[in-house]
Amino acid sequence: MTNEKQLSELRNQIDELDSKILELINQRARCAQDVADVKTESLGEGEEAIFYRPEREAQVLTRIMEANPGPLSNEEIARLFREIMSACLALEKPTTVAYLGPEGTFTQQASLKHFGHSSVVRPMSTIDQVFREVEAGAVDYGVVPVENSSEGIVSHTLDSFMQSDLKIVGEVELRIHHNLMISANTDPKKITRVYSHSQTLAQCRRWLDENYPGVDRIAVNSNAEAAKRVCGEWNSAAIAGDIAAELYDLKVLNERIEDRPDNTTRFLIIGREMTKPSGRDKTSVMLSARNKPGALLELLLPFKERGIDLTRLETRPSPTQKWSYVFFLDFAAHVQDSDVQEALDRLAGIGCEVKVLGSYPVAVL
Repeated sequence: MTNEKQLSELRNQIDELDSKILELINQRARCAQDVADVKTESLGEGEEAIFYRPEREAQVLTRIMEANPGPLSNEEIARLFREIMSACLALEKPTTVAYLGPEGTFTQQASLKHFGHSSVVRPMSTIDQVFREVEAGAVDYGVVPVENSSEGIVSHTLDSFMQSDLKIVGEVELRIHHNLMISANTDPKKITRVYSHSQTLAQCRRWLDENYPGVDRIAVNSNAEAAKRVCGEWNSAAIAGDIAAELYDLKVLNERIEDRPDNTTRFLIIGREMTKPSGRDKTSVMLSARNKPGALLELLLPFKERGIDLTRLETRPSPTQKWSYVFFLDFAAHVQDSDVQEALDRLAGIGCEVKVLGSYPVAVL
């Protein structure tokens, strides 16, 4: 068989498969519309249908990844199905999402990674504004950064939970790759300043020391703002991600300049409803207790005694009392689990104030 004949047969197979895929995707979309109809018909007076279910999406993506025979990787398969689910969900009701902007930030990238490109994402200028938009019902969900693997916690996000009743309904982890970029006007041999967010500058500190030791490092509100600033300058560069380079039509001079190749940021999805168990969940709680010797040990013992795996512990100053502190704990379980209920009841019994920030599926992607 000649090469041309082989190629022709293979292309015919691909065309047939594409037709089957097209039909199956539309069958799934019609099924999603039927789900929306059933949910709407079962509503009581004044009730609003909830179409997006974080636990259900996590279960679907996990099942698909476990069943994936290859050759596509689990991550690629999950991304494809995320976009299919996003498009199907948009037929029921487009999901609106507020994120920490401006456009071109990693938070926008995380929002699209989690909700897919059929969602409607809106940039906000501050973390507080993201919380307010969700609280007011102007959007369905919000996306805010909470911690970076090399630079630690985003304290403003934790502090926002002290004054808010919003719940954490999901999380997304994003590998962060930083690029040095310039505008068409920039002379790459005469760069005298580099703009970026303070955390980004810290994440690229060693690379900058080696390659641009005498250049001023100027911290701005976001990487997107850094990219925007260099558009009209001939002697500056910005450190930002791919999405910012595309948005502001900048040339990438050096790729992946972060000091740690595993640099990852974790983002929280905030909403107004508690999430049901998915089978692989994480819970975040806020604890406060009287300042006395052994107070922290007393807070942690109920979890140790019940074998609950604590994955993170952070401390923030109390907003109401000087030299008092609030503890933020993450652990691998759902708040509905009996062991968790016993531990939280035990904490309440010793006079600890407990606020459950949310139980949500562990990041799949």
